[in-house]
Amino acid sequence: MGELQKSEEYLRRARRVLPGGVNSNIRLAERPIPLVFTRARGPILEDVDGNTYIDYVCGMGPIILGHADPRVTGAVVEAIDRGLVFGGTHLLEIEVAERIAAAVPSVEVMRFCSSGSEAVHAAIRIARAATGRWKIARFEGHYHGWLDTIYIGEPPDPERPVAPAVPGTRGQPRAALQDVIVLPWNDPEALRAAMQMYRGQIAAVILEPILCNTGVIPPRPGYVEAIREWCDRDDAVLIFDEVITGFRVALGGAQSLLGITPDLTVFGKAVANGFPLSVVGGRGDLMEPVASGAVLHGGTYNGNLPAMAAARATLDALAAGGGAAYQGITATGRALMEGLRNAGAEAGVPVLVQGPGPVFHMWITPRSSIEDPRTARTEGAERYAAFAEALVRRGVRPIPGGRWYLSAAHTAEHVAQTVHAARDALVEVRNAFPASTTAGTSSPR
Repeated sequence: MGELQKSEEYLRRARRVLPGGVNSNIRLAERPIPLVFTRARGPILEDVDGNTYIDYVCGMGPIILGHADPRVTGAVVEAIDRGLVFGGTHLLEIEVAERIAAAVPSVEVMRFCSSGSEAVHAAIRIARAATGRWKIARFEGHYHGWLDTIYIGEPPDPERPVAPAVPGTRGQPRAALQDVIVLPWNDPEALRAAMQMYRGQIAAVILEPILCNTGVIPPRPGYVEAIREWCDRDDAVLIFDEVITGFRVALGGAQSLLGITPDLTVFGKAVANGFPLSVVGGRGDLMEPVASGAVLHGGTYNGNLPAMAAARATLDALAAGGGAAYQGITATGRALMEGLRNAGAEAGVPVLVQGPGPVFHMWITPRSSIEDPRTARTEGAERYAAFAEALVRRGVRPIPGGRWYLSAAHTAEHVAQTVHAARDALVEVRNAFPASTTAGTSSPR
């Protein structure tokens, strides 16, 4: 990476009109500075200074085929020629909905939105309307959009399965917390206790079926099945938040890998390869109040032509050849995971990498696995931040927090270049933190 003079100049300009110079708070964590980009093609980003980067941010997950994939951009250009927003139904909406229903059998009918946060909000409203209840059960470390940001307070009393919840941001009403129950992830005992404590009170249980936002932590065997049984027994609605996993880990989402059928599902990100689109859908009977107007769902940009064209092209590309794209993305992702482990071994720095491949998480730690979201948030954070910055300086752009995304545009050559850069970056981290890094690598989960 060369100089960042223009990025620094543009960032100073941006800070005069944009809070922090960015439009999403996670970008504030980028080091050495939040970069200013000009273009992206395939797996490569270019900044205003002419530096290029192998991109593993992938737009924070939406880019599944690669930046500016010609199949998608071509479809969008064709759609724009016909219009942008009709304020009425059109054929593309129907075709995209039919493709999603075919790929994800649990989603019988659906509505389109523009962001994952608003689709989650709609799903919770639908569940509350269906049950006549207000309480929502969720899990520590799971993220369901910026409208519902809740952190955990001090660890709960051993006699209580529910951790005290606190607002995750200033300006969020504390009154909302009385309707939110936060459970530890992957804790069957706490789950059973909550089932008894809140019998007949829960409108919905919402979760990331694979906890991607905090460590890419899969559920333990039988855990999501127990949640499904809880919802069935208590007439609560099971909501899968597949904003990340949907159309990324498999065409049918994480639910197809786990073999669990939710009542409602929220999709986003990868469904349209970067165009703003989200989906809320599920059982027909749950969605019927939306159809009748009893439950309000609206949005000026819902189902707009460019997003629908992008989704149709993306879904067709992902479904082609029986989902061959997923085999490639998964294989490339796993090769990179193994390469990062090997880079750690060669550098004498303990590295833990876990995840399915199309998305994974990396720590600099001697642990063999991480299943606790609290640990996932904090483990080796300072070392990893230094590692991520060292990678950026070598032309590789990861997410600062440890999550990595792959696209179909990443190749074995990109993996080889990344592993080479990672080895050098890890040596730099070893020299900067000699007392906190030890030789050896961790076994994969």
